[in-house]
Amino acid sequence: MQYPDLGETVPVEQLVDWGKQAIEQVRERYPEVLCGGGWECEAESTRLINSHGLDCGYTDHTLSGYLEVEWIRNDDFLTVGDGQTLRGSLDPMLIAQQVMQRLEWAKENVAPAIGRVPILFTSKAADMLWGTVQSALNGKQVIEGASPWSDRLNQVVTSEAITLKQEPNLGPFSCPFDDEGTPTRSITFLDRGVLKLFYADRTTGKLLGSETTGNGFRPGLGSYPNPGLFNLLVQPGTKSFAELVAGVEDGLILDQMLGGGAGISGEFSVNVDLGYRIHKGEIVGRVKDTMIAGNVYTALKNLIEVGGDADWNGSCFTPSMLVDGLSVTGRV
Repeated sequence: MQYPDLGETVPVEQLVDWGKQAIEQVRERYPEVLCGGGWECEAESTRLINSHGLDCGYTDHTLSGYLEVEWIRNDDFLTVGDGQTLRGSLDPMLIAQQVMQRLEWAKENVAPAIGRVPILFTSKAADMLWGTVQSALNGKQVIEGASPWSDRLNQVVTSEAITLKQEPNLGPFSCPFDDEGTPTRSITFLDRGVLKLFYADRTTGKLLGSETTGNGFRPGLGSYPNPGLFNLLVQPGTKSFAELVAGVEDGLILDQMLGGGAGISGEFSVNVDLGYRIHKGEIVGRVKDTMIAGNVYTALKNLIEVGGDADWNGSCFTPSMLVDGLSVTGRV
């Protein structure tokens, strides 16, 4: 199957055909499940004009697709979803394979590992961790004293395995300038665990003494710019997801969760919507009625390993993360 290069407009009929093929692949293997999906090709144009002669603009194309599967087994109800949002390519069959892999892992229901055990966040679930980090790096939060990293510049704040960057020319939400007309640029926020910079708009940058980083974005046309991030990349490790699983004696995989994120405090307690138990290096089944609690900052300091399987989750390029120091409760 051929996919379009960046900038091509994909016919609606082609997207529908891709979706049908992906759903058929899932239904052939699991005929008892209910499948749904959606596929889009979006072109977005941005133009910035002011009274001082500024007039610049760009057009960006993104492809997106998702599959959602419902599996009802007596009184056991399971929902599995996955998708992609990319610029130059889309692989519906890969989405179908990822959904079927999760259905395979969820065939058996097992008791969770209880207590403080290693937690393997899939790349999708790891986005919760990076939401808190983005808040901590926000220059406005620093000025207000809300960020726990406000006075930690050039200090180690996470595991040395973590490097965090912004790359304006990569990913599905790239842009050459922010909503204040400032050119965007590559920025390293965390370098092997060391805090290097906060992101800011013009107003926040002046108060911080760092000037703008090209991260001033308007929440809406009637709002003033605020510091905002886009195309955030977490540097992947080298081990595959399977290799990370093989290294865990007893722990959990967190893939989908119920409840909000951690917020800037880092404290969280989430119900596991879709998770699996790892026992002696193998995935043995799905866990139910399970809760994971802890602190994001503590988890990132107690990082065991970063996976090599990074992919885009919205505007964040995240790998899987194996962390320690989190507490698991559930029905044994």
